[in-house]
Amino acid sequence: MSVSWDTFERYRQKGLDARRAGQWDSARIYLLEAARAMLELSKHARGEELKQARRQMAQRLLDLARDCEQARRTNRKPAIPDRTSSAESSSESEGASDAHHWIVKEKPSLRFDDVAGLDDVKEDIRLKMLYPFEHPELAERFGIKPGGGVLLYGPPGTGKTMLARATAGEIDATFFRISPADILSKWVGQAEQNIKRLFDAAAAEQRAIIFIDEIEALVPARRDEGSSVMQRLVPQILQGMEGFDKHSRNPILFMGATNVPWQLDPAVLRPGRFDEKVYIPLPDLAARRKMLEMYLGKRPLDDTVDLDALAQRLEGYSGADIRYICDRAATIPFLQSIASGQEGPITQQILHDVIAQTPPSVSPQMLERFRQWTFSSTRS
Repeated sequence: MSVSWDTFERYRQKGLDARRAGQWDSARIYLLEAARAMLELSKHARGEELKQARRQMAQRLLDLARDCEQARRTNRKPAIPDRTSSAESSSESEGASDAHHWIVKEKPSLRFDDVAGLDDVKEDIRLKMLYPFEHPELAERFGIKPGGGVLLYGPPGTGKTMLARATAGEIDATFFRISPADILSKWVGQAEQNIKRLFDAAAAEQRAIIFIDEIEALVPARRDEGSSVMQRLVPQILQGMEGFDKHSRNPILFMGATNVPWQLDPAVLRPGRFDEKVYIPLPDLAARRKMLEMYLGKRPLDDTVDLDALAQRLEGYSGADIRYICDRAATIPFLQSIASGQEGPITQQILHDVIAQTPPSVSPQMLERFRQWTFSSTRS
């Protein structure tokens, strides 16, 4: 059974979080699942180099899982930082060993055509971000530098991560997908070093995209953030965003995604950092129709299923909502087929019933807040 990158990332992150907390049993289970998912992903990688990199990542996760088992047997306690020289030495050692565990890179095969809808958004990204990569000589003549920062914002479940991966696929860039938990560390000064490692790793690639989901967790409004770590980390990130294109000949595109752009530090939104802010809306009618084809097309459908009518009914639903509805609708005839011994299709009635039981996850109030923020950010 194939697995998605999101599945791997979810297991990996839960495993690392549990390991840091000293929850050895939970950490071992999650890390083993992450290793299994990465091995599965390696089977579908394009190119021997990427396959080998994914196998190596799976092996490192297995090593961490074995370490968790050893820690459980010896009743090892999670490390607690202090200000002694020995603790600082331990933090440097752990930081060095963990540096390669959380920096995961890939070369996505996903392209814009694989992302349903968002045609205006795709064209916006092409004009502002991709064309300088594709026409470097012309861009140089006009003094336009490839790379920079772009913020993808909008309701949850609208495909921001998929769009970022497709952007990397469009320009054949190495894709670094990082979560805030990967950057943050219990060790004093380690988070800042993690940021430097990340930018250094990206600068070593011919073309690179750094993508950080839930970017507001890393650069929150500092007036609302009392953490001393964040007080040091936010300027480090801002400095990196402003300087990475100046210190490397290889262009880097920094992409952040957020469902709550109003929680970002205003400093990250000014020119020279997130130069472009792109709103990712709920899918329109054509996008909803394409999603239904994608999620139901290879499943046994009754001849009476009307995808056009379903797409109309799903107005106001996010892409994640639509995928859930299709998955949920498939489980009903699947279980019925097991019970009866005869395969039955997904019917229009089943889909209607599931839709009726599944309200949209995005409220009109949430959409209005995005509208107001977009208006205020374009005027400021």
